[in-house]
Amino acid sequence: MSSVKVAAVQATPVFLDRAATIDRVRELTASAAGEGASLVVFPETFVPTYPEWVWRTTPWDAEASALYAMLLDQSVVIPGPAFDDLALIAADHKVYLAIGVNEIEPGGGTIYNTFLTFGPDGALAHRHRKLMATGGERLVWGQGDGSTLRAVETPFGRVGGLICWENYMPLARAALYEQGIDIYLAPTWDDSEAWIPTMRHIAREGRVWVISVNTVLRAGDVGAAIPGRELLYPDPDDWMSRGNAVIVDPDGAIVAGPLREEEGILYADIDPARTGQSRMRFDPVGHYSRPDVLQLVVTPNGGRQAD
Repeated sequence: MSSVKVAAVQATPVFLDRAATIDRVRELTASAAGEGASLVVFPETFVPTYPEWVWRTTPWDAEASALYAMLLDQSVVIPGPAFDDLALIAADHKVYLAIGVNEIEPGGGTIYNTFLTFGPDGALAHRHRKLMATGGERLVWGQGDGSTLRAVETPFGRVGGLICWENYMPLARAALYEQGIDIYLAPTWDDSEAWIPTMRHIAREGRVWVISVNTVLRAGDVGAAIPGRELLYPDPDDWMSRGNAVIVDPDGAIVAGPLREEEGILYADIDPARTGQSRMRFDPVGHYSRPDVLQLVVTPNGGRQAD
């Protein structure tokens, strides 16, 4: 496995505007690739934005209904033109592009919180749907299943991860550890003080490199034409998310960040051999796993028959 330069892109989407946000992805990926990054990571549901209003509304509010309709209209259909645009960005810059989107299937009405990983040839390497939406998120997103809990083989090791509070699910983490993951991606909306220690714990627990990145967004970034803007977002300086991007090594030491209250790109040179070296002392699925005592069972399709 070769070393790799990685980029955690903390940025502001164009709120509920899919095409304009993808233009931002194109610009920021070009910048990261220009700095030599081969793995470029964006936040949770960056396209067309995280639906922050679910924490400010109730399902029967007119504003919530109007905003949901906009989110449905601006989500990424897979397969579809916006999906193709993201694939082309990865191919044009010859990078692994990992990015969160609001996803819908052709002709479907359910929106999923989805994390996509494209290879440098533009092919989709992996699609992970968030297993469990948190709190108010359940007003807009459906549930994923265990079929997407897997890692991607790359020249610089196995890459995979979980979305936001999935990272608090011990068995979901263990499912990835068991696949020998080297680089763990944690796109999120959590900008709390507890998030950074959590990322350090996961790095040390799994003996993995952790790349976590969040959106940075204020009420002033919500366009005037957005329904309910004056009611829901009256103070332009109100932070919806302050960011919290960080890169952590397999021993739990922070090597870049945290980055807060500003846009920016964190870079780090990652040596995947460090994961093996660190696992000499502790390996959660090796000599510390005790399969005679503890076992994990993953049901890929939630007990349903596979298609």
